[in-house]
Amino acid sequence: MKDPYDVLGVARDATAAAIKKAYRNLARKHHPDTAGKNKKSEDLFKQISTAYEILSDKKKKRSYDAGDIDAQGNPVHRRPGGPGSHGGPFGGGGPFGGGRRNPFDDFFKRRDTHRASSLKVDGSDVSYTLKVDFLDAARGANQHVSIANGKRLAVSIPAGTTDGQVLRLKGQGMEGIGGGKNGDAHVEISVKDDPLFRADGNNIRLEVPVSLPEAVLGCSMEVPTIHGALKVTVPKGSNTGTVLRLKGKGIKGKKGKADGNQFVTLKVVLPKKPDKELVEFIDKWSEKNDYEVRDSGQKSNKQKAD
Repeated sequence: MKDPYDVLGVARDATAAAIKKAYRNLARKHHPDTAGKNKKSEDLFKQISTAYEILSDKKKKRSYDAGDIDAQGNPVHRRPGGPGSHGGPFGGGGPFGGGRRNPFDDFFKRRDTHRASSLKVDGSDVSYTLKVDFLDAARGANQHVSIANGKRLAVSIPAGTTDGQVLRLKGQGMEGIGGGKNGDAHVEISVKDDPLFRADGNNIRLEVPVSLPEAVLGCSMEVPTIHGALKVTVPKGSNTGTVLRLKGKGIKGKKGKADGNQFVTLKVVLPKKPDKELVEFIDKWSEKNDYEVRDSGQKSNKQKAD
């Protein structure tokens, strides 16, 4: 296994931010989802993940720099003085030299073995960003995500999940060493914009265009909701800005709370091209039915502007 610093291409005094940046760039390049089924990239991705597991964890990084664990995170067995050392009380020139067995060898060996077996290093947490459709976030859904250590995890997205919300998957991060606890996986949800719907807490808001006849005369029409199309009644004399409430058609309530509503805002749309007959009718109608749509304050402000 290569030196973790060499694998990530960072200096030994690199900051945590620099290590994270190098890891993300390499992981993105060699991730199975982007590199495809490439044996070389798969092996390299594992090395990158292991290197980051060590260097991103302060405790593991300190242990590696001190020589207490190797490049794979395994404990290094070392005996005081090291093999072939001289000058100690039991070195080659000491009272047990000349091929005679050191009676303390077994003691040191047992002590080092015990130390290695008792070394517990918790696994580091891993982070991932998962992009989801607006409807999946609003209604709830099950998805899968491949994280840095090669695991493919099932992610349950609760109804009403918001953009930037972080879901914690306990014990699904990097594996611990020597019986240490596994780290957690933190999945940040990035909710895609929807061309129709907008969330407002547990409520859903939607703008629906209506024609002039529909607004003036009223009508029955279908409107989309996050749960499917629903027929609604547009009252006579509706205007741009008229809001219809669809009770309980929003996001499902949490912990016994009521479900949200969907609010449909109407927008009156005139014909794209001027209609001669309509223009003549409005001209005659306005002579007899003049009405104000702006208050006096707005008028006075307009006069000042002129």
